[in-house]
Amino acid sequence: MWLQTDAELWETRFVSEAIDDALSRLETALARLEAAVGQRFEAERDPSDLETELAIMGEDRARLGAELDAASARLAAVEAASDDVGHRLGRAIAAVEGVLVPSSPAR
Repeated sequence: MWLQTDAELWETRFVSEAIDDALSRLETALARLEAAVGQRFEAERDPSDLETELAIMGEDRARLGAELDAASARLAAVEAASDDVGHRLGRAIAAVEGVLVPSSPAR
């Protein structure tokens, strides 16, 4: 059976700690590298992808603009109809009041 001396045990622990420390630094460096690569890929996305996204957003904007215009037109029509109904209702109320309220006595 082979027995290690104190110096050999110390050397083994020292080497083991050095390896653990080196592995820890390597893992940290790899994580930073992966993050940098991810950022680089994001920054250098295919321009056609960006152009496609821009075209889709432009189409959405045009569609939403058309929908807003249509909704505004419907609102204007409803407001006009409401005003017309209000005027007619006012005339009808005046006519009913004219029938129900007795006339002033003639002098």
